[in-house]
Amino acid sequence: MPGLVIAGLQWGDEGKGKIIDYLAAGAQAVVRYQGGNNAGHTVAVGNEEFKFHLLPSGILYPNVTCVIGNGVVIDPGVLLGEIESLRKRGFDVTALRISDRAHVIMPYHPILDKLEENLRTDDKIGTTCRGIGPAYIDKYARYDAIRICDLLDAEYFRAKLPRVLEVKNRLLSVFYGAPTLELEPMLQQYLGYAEALRPLVTDTSVLVNQALRQGQRVLFEGAQGSLLDIDHGTFPFVSSSSPGAGGVTAGTGVGPTKINAVLGVIKAYTTRVGAGPFPTELPPDEVGSLRDGQDGRGREYGTTTGRPRRCGWFDAVIARHSARINGITAVAVTKLDVLDPFQTIKVCTGYRYRGELMQELPASLRVLAECEPVYREFLGWRRDTTKAKKIEDLPCEARVYLDWIAETVDAPLSIASVGWRREETLTAGDPWGVK
Repeated sequence: MPGLVIAGLQWGDEGKGKIIDYLAAGAQAVVRYQGGNNAGHTVAVGNEEFKFHLLPSGILYPNVTCVIGNGVVIDPGVLLGEIESLRKRGFDVTALRISDRAHVIMPYHPILDKLEENLRTDDKIGTTCRGIGPAYIDKYARYDAIRICDLLDAEYFRAKLPRVLEVKNRLLSVFYGAPTLELEPMLQQYLGYAEALRPLVTDTSVLVNQALRQGQRVLFEGAQGSLLDIDHGTFPFVSSSSPGAGGVTAGTGVGPTKINAVLGVIKAYTTRVGAGPFPTELPPDEVGSLRDGQDGRGREYGTTTGRPRRCGWFDAVIARHSARINGITAVAVTKLDVLDPFQTIKVCTGYRYRGELMQELPASLRVLAECEPVYREFLGWRRDTTKAKKIEDLPCEARVYLDWIAETVDAPLSIASVGWRREETLTAGDPWGVK
């Protein structure tokens, strides 16, 4: 039962989509287990680029079953748009399966998301305003939540939506002073979505467990990074779910004993989007060296929002934290090539807080905001790594840097990425943990 979790070890945008696409060639199923269309996974095949927000990153392989698990919140319009876009490009998506227990993002969710964010002044979370947070709020509040199975039951949906919309309209008008939403157009639109999605909906927990029992290789795909985890991230500047390996069991209905290995994906430097403390962040006059990089290879702009990412040096404190909470068994280092031009490369080995040295990530953001990074420097390689075909082809200085990252997260190096294309990927070991 070789189940492999792909977990991001920073604030997202680590290149999980590329790694999943690369490993999916040897898998039979890829399962997305949390988040929504606030995610943005970019996959490049040759000169073609694909951007996925809800579709699992293994969808380009016709023989791979792709699953959207119960832990995902689904905007049906966005999902159907992604499906249609791939069909127009000649891809077969009939192997896609959607959990009947997944929750639905309704039209009022993005509206409430934006209104709530606009109420904040100096402490904006940096939400994508896609309605992810409000959909999860309804899920855990229970009464107003709508699941895929509810959507497919037309009689039940027709009875439930008027009651839910009455409550949401009261919230929109009385609390926010915003326009209300009409029932009938929403009802008809979502009943149409239901019929389009119906052939793809099933009990995906049964499907995935059956695949594991049959010895199939199953990849579990998280949407954001571990520093955006609702429990273990830099709260409150986090997502509304658990993108770490611990989110797999709740988000798929697969027990923890079925997970064979966890591959942690981490950039050779650090980025984040949105608000919150970022100890190693570069100042505005230096950030372009990582954000854009040489010949534009940095490409550090959000896949979902297009927002420029905040960029800084590698942070070993958050790397150790994320590696520990995910229990990683191997590590994949991405965007090594972006560091090619640097003569020296800084890494943060710890934080200094009010004169004391800290090695662990503090829970308090007030404390984290005062932390100053303690740096050491590595000698850069100043050579093009994108032409490398195996790890041994990399400059000695690059291999030393990779070895240090592996030692820092206490897991062997499995993959190094030296470009955004599928073929610009080097393997150092089997991430599946299968003998």
